Amino acid sequence: MSTKLNIRINKTLLIEVDNSQPQSLLEAMEQCGIETHYHCRSGFCGACRTVLVSGEVEYVADPLAYMRPGEILPCVCKPLTDLDIEH
Repeated sequence: MSTKLNIRINKTLLIEVDNSQPQSLLEAMEQCGIETHYHCRSGFCGACRTVLVSGEVEYVADPLAYMRPGEILPCVCKPLTDLDIEH
């Protein structure tokens, strides 16, 4: 079943993603033309670290990079709900 979710980025930019697709949040952002800093794409380096203001994500792989409370790694997570992130 396809579920469309809204992702608000930096309080202004709004994109819509289909969370039934097997893509990470990072890949979904790239598909929408969002320029995103990344390096490893596997949760190891932390270069894509992003602040999660509201919403929930699930990790499709265990993140290995250090994250502070309230941060997510878009390269290894998918949105479960609408998200508000600071990137």
